[in-house]
Amino acid sequence: MRVSVTDAKGQLTELVRRAEAGDEIILTRHGHAAVRLVPVRVAQDPKSRRALLESVRSAAAEKVTPGPDAARSQDFLYGADGLPE
Repeated sequence: MRVSVTDAKGQLTELVRRAEAGDEIILTRHGHAAVRLVPVRVAQDPKSRRALLESVRSAAAEKVTPGPDAARSQDFLYGADGLPE
């Protein structure tokens, strides 16, 4: 959504609500983009960030399946001489 700075003065509260909801709000000056309204993302504290990373790591470890490792995954394409079959 593009809104001139002059028009934004009268509807700032609504524009902020829309930006918080995820809409991209571009304020223009003389028809050219000047600023973008975006919501502030609250940074997580180190303890909760570490807990999140650990939960992602453990979830990924549970999904590992046995099989050939990536270094050998395409060996079936080549003969004993190392040339394509």
